[in-house]
Amino acid sequence: MSQPPVPSNPLAESDTGMARVLEDLIDVLITRGHIQFTDLPEAAQAKLLERRQTRANLTHRLNLLPDEKDGGLL
Repeated sequence: MSQPPVPSNPLAESDTGMARVLEDLIDVLITRGHIQFTDLPEAAQAKLLERRQTRANLTHRLNLLPDEKDGGLL
């Protein structure tokens, strides 16, 4: 039996998922009042805001069909 290919750099391949985990963790800490968004360094604030805006834009673009509550397709 052949073995599945070994990833060339497992740590690099997990970076995207880990970045999402950290974003979610920061959101939870802010929501629960453990930290303030402004406690983060300005560079971190800018990156988080940029990613939130990018995610919002992608979500908007991917929402091609209206919700059923909007009355259907037309």
